[in-house]
Amino acid sequence: MSKSEFPKHVRPLTAADLERVIEIDTPYALRSRRGFFEARLKAAQADPKGFIYIGYERGGNLQGYLFARLADGEFGEAAPVAFLDALAVDPNSTHAGVARAMMGGLETALKRRGVAAIQSEVDWRNTSLVDFLAAAGFELAPRHIVERDLSTPLPSQPIASERPASYEIDYSDPQSDDFDALARDIVPCRSLKASDLPALVRIGGEIFGRDRTSYYQRKMTEVLNESGVRVSMVAELDDHVVGFVMARVDFGEFGRLEPGAVIDTIEVDPAYQQRHVGMALISQLQANLVSLRVDVTRSAVYWNQFALLAFLEANGFTPSQRLSFRRRVF
Repeated sequence: MSKSEFPKHVRPLTAADLERVIEIDTPYALRSRRGFFEARLKAAQADPKGFIYIGYERGGNLQGYLFARLADGEFGEAAPVAFLDALAVDPNSTHAGVARAMMGGLETALKRRGVAAIQSEVDWRNTSLVDFLAAAGFELAPRHIVERDLSTPLPSQPIASERPASYEIDYSDPQSDDFDALARDIVPCRSLKASDLPALVRIGGEIFGRDRTSYYQRKMTEVLNESGVRVSMVAELDDHVVGFVMARVDFGEFGRLEPGAVIDTIEVDPAYQQRHVGMALISQLQANLVSLRVDVTRSAVYWNQFALLAFLEANGFTPSQRLSFRRRVF
């Protein structure tokens, strides 16, 4: 979008704004997040349709920034949404309506693109940001944020060799407590490659009954090229891909200081949902993250995705201190 299409004082960010964005952000993050912003701006330049990065400028001085990314498909999201994942205002301009103006600019951009909702995640203890989202019309979204502290080891119990045919359902067996690292010895897992795209599309089609090629293409670009560390994986049995987990390592949404991995999607070929594929993927992912000294991994799950919630609980995930918010645009 051009500058003229935004509200007064709101304009698209450019690469020339990088230093000022870092300057505005640092008092909140308590450190420079240069790598985070460089990666996000690079991603926006490569995929302008997938991001909305705007700022508020008055008198030739940038006074605030807002980063949002567009997505659809994470854990079955039915329609495109915008994820608001970074916003800050110069401390000297916090009561000048800067944040409200930038939210208005985001809404204008989303209406033009046909995106009907904005989502965000915030630690409930960040009261100033929670208050702002409430004033901006956000409500609690019907999603749970769950996370796993990777300093806590997985249980070390062997997987039983005899189980009924219904032992592993959906993504994995949500009732089992023997999901430990031995699962990855039974089901080989390896790093995701660009050439795996047809397998991901095939599995997604089997699960959702529709073509989600564009989603997988976009998500693969994100996890292979935009994430700081490549951690996404596939599982293979019978010489072909039978499941995958798409995850990324984030180093700073809303000032989060410790590195954290975000799981966007985990899917298993329906024909292999009784073969411990889901637990193998989670087990290997968590082992890899520990070796990278990542502190925590988290995911967002809709409240009625009971099998997936149970599966994540069985793999050591618990409720996060982060809340999920949503606002309708039209």
